[in-house]
Amino acid sequence: MRFETRRNKTVSSRTRRLRVVGVLCVALAATLVTGCGQESGDKTAAATSEAAKVLPKQTTSPSGSVSPSGTAQLTEDQTKRKEMLSTVKVTFDKAATTAVGEVSGGKLTDIDLAGLDDDDSSASPSPEGSASPGGSASPSGSGSPSPSGSSTDPTWVAVVAEKDGTAHIVTIDAVTGRVIDSVPDSGQSDSDKQKLAGRLAQAKQTPQQAAKIATDKQKGTVTSVALDENDSQAVVWQVDVVTKGWNKATFDVDAATGTITDEQVDDD
Repeated sequence: MRFETRRNKTVSSRTRRLRVVGVLCVALAATLVTGCGQESGDKTAAATSEAAKVLPKQTTSPSGSVSPSGTAQLTEDQTKRKEMLSTVKVTFDKAATTAVGEVSGGKLTDIDLAGLDDDDSSASPSPEGSASPGGSASPSGSGSPSPSGSSTDPTWVAVVAEKDGTAHIVTIDAVTGRVIDSVPDSGQSDSDKQKLAGRLAQAKQTPQQAAKIATDKQKGTVTSVALDENDSQAVVWQVDVVTKGWNKATFDVDAATGTITDEQVDDD
């Protein structure tokens, strides 16, 4: 019994020594592993930091957004349309109503936002001494600037004809709606009057109806409506519409039937 007890004690003592040595080894291994892990983590963090320095900063705009450079893509004509229409407060139909009201029993045959897409072939007739398309005052004295400064504001220039074809030129401030000038077309000949009266007699569609037909086909802002004849000598309302992309679309609307007979888009 004593032998067994002594052997047990001896074995127990060795066991304790072995355990102490084992614990020390485990502790040493853990230290080494921790040190390696920390060193590895430090290296990873350092690599991430260096990568962040190399990657370029994001400069692109969010998907779908319009960059400021988009406006630079507009042509000269598109830019002019955009700038002028941003200042216009009086729409075509309001200007037309005002112009017709200046001539007793008159009918509108032409109205144009002066200075916008003007050319010699489509320019409204202008009697001597009347306001020019640029809106300058006439010598008659009735073309004095409006309180808002109509000498620089955009203007509507309209032609309103009496039943016998006598035309009157009415200039309207496109910002305030004020009538700047209203004078007879002194440059008309008798044959001019007869031709204009004949066109009016054939026109079953009003200019407002023709404008609606055009904008139903192409959404936009009406900037000109004129009673004219096409290449086939048919009487048409020629309607100019500025689209949302600042292009000009021109429609020939048959003045008798209201049918669109021609369509052209100026994307310049």
